[in-house]
Amino acid sequence: MPRSDAALAEPVCLALVAEGPTHGWAVARLLAPEGELGRIWSLSRPLTYRALDQLVTAGLVARKGSEPGQGRARTIVAVTTAGRRRSRRWLDQPVDHLRDVRTALLVKLELRRRAGLPLAPLLEAQRDAFEPIIDRLRRQGQTDGDTDLVALWRRESATTVERFLAAALHAERDHPGTS
Repeated sequence: MPRSDAALAEPVCLALVAEGPTHGWAVARLLAPEGELGRIWSLSRPLTYRALDQLVTAGLVARKGSEPGQGRARTIVAVTTAGRRRSRRWLDQPVDHLRDVRTALLVKLELRRRAGLPLAPLLEAQRDAFEPIIDRLRRQGQTDGDTDLVALWRRESATTVERFLAAALHAERDHPGTS
């Protein structure tokens, strides 16, 4: 799994547990490739359970009993106060790199929608964070032309991200919470 994907495992699982007490199987189903969040970013069942165990060890999630399942009993987990704070901070924080829009930003937006949080504050913060990067890439394009294929790719990707953020903000303002 690429490093950026590994970095998403714990915060995504934490945000899902913050929605309400649940168990690993339910989280794993949401993150399966055919799951509601898996269509954006997926995580295998073993890695989902590993992330949940690490969250328990860190004191961000607590085990709260069990319920019967089709096989073994399912351990119920719930977010702690510290976990809720950390999850909210993560959901409010823009991503650092343009390349993370396809995964981390989209999954954050979907998790915010599921939690009933407005999307516009994150979209606006993301637009503001990327504005200097996009401006710099445009300026470089004026000086180096289209002969540098990597620079061209970066400029075109940045323009696409800029258009996506504008369209998503427009949709959110027209129909809050349904984007």
